[in-house]
Amino acid sequence: MNVKLGMRIPPKIGAEGMESTAKLAVKAGLDVLDLPRLTPEWKAVCEAAGLGFGTIDAKHTAQLLSRDEARRADAVEATKKEISDIAALGGRVLFMCLVPEDHTLPRKDGFELFKDSFPEVVKHAEQQGIYIAIEGWPGPAPHYPTLGCTPEMWRAMFNAIPSKHFGLNYDPSHMVRLGIDHLRALGEFGERINHVHGKDTEILHDELYECGVLEATFGAKYGFSEGSWRYTIPGHGEVDWGKVAVRLERLGYQGAVSIELEDHRFWGSLEAETQGIERAAQHLAKYFR
Repeated sequence: MNVKLGMRIPPKIGAEGMESTAKLAVKAGLDVLDLPRLTPEWKAVCEAAGLGFGTIDAKHTAQLLSRDEARRADAVEATKKEISDIAALGGRVLFMCLVPEDHTLPRKDGFELFKDSFPEVVKHAEQQGIYIAIEGWPGPAPHYPTLGCTPEMWRAMFNAIPSKHFGLNYDPSHMVRLGIDHLRALGEFGERINHVHGKDTEILHDELYECGVLEATFGAKYGFSEGSWRYTIPGHGEVDWGKVAVRLERLGYQGAVSIELEDHRFWGSLEAETQGIERAAQHLAKYFR
């Protein structure tokens, strides 16, 4: 299997500028970058370094799920323009995390807003050759309002919008922390995977005993954690990336696997982030090269 590897740009690495970021990515053996935005200047830097694009972040996602009808309508038009601009520069995958404006909004109510705003957005994405990939992060505690983080929600969303131009950013780290079988999810929803994040989760069994699956009352002991779990680089958690790779190959997946660095051991400095990206890339290359 020969899948492109990439990364979302961590903060300290990104602060060095796009040219430095591109050089670091090439040195780490990566093929693509997931970008917060796509500009002609950034496109030129990536092309000069021999890098492609993974995903491009959407800007108006929260407003697409606003309780205010006028704000949703404005966000639909803004997102359509964004899709057109990205397509014109050669982008292919638009990344979204469907966190509504109101973090207390029940997911069932958010789903009704989704059905109002997203059909027009996806139709335009189809016309422009853009694929939307939604992230499975459940959202901020304590309400966890994000749409598209569980199989029951994916099933409902894909029934509402059958187009493959609306699909998943497959990130097994979120499923592990939620207790969802990430390999079974590949079997059921594999045809709707438009992008993959290389991120892992370690289950902290002592902390699980202390607070169960609830958020820790007195604060998590580790960064990128809520108590009984912590996000890690691939290879340091519960995900069997060899099995993930086999299933993606069987599905004929043609996209990228992009490292999303959220691990407290590889955070806080340029050196730490660089080490985290390099180690993650080395682990993923065992299965995707």
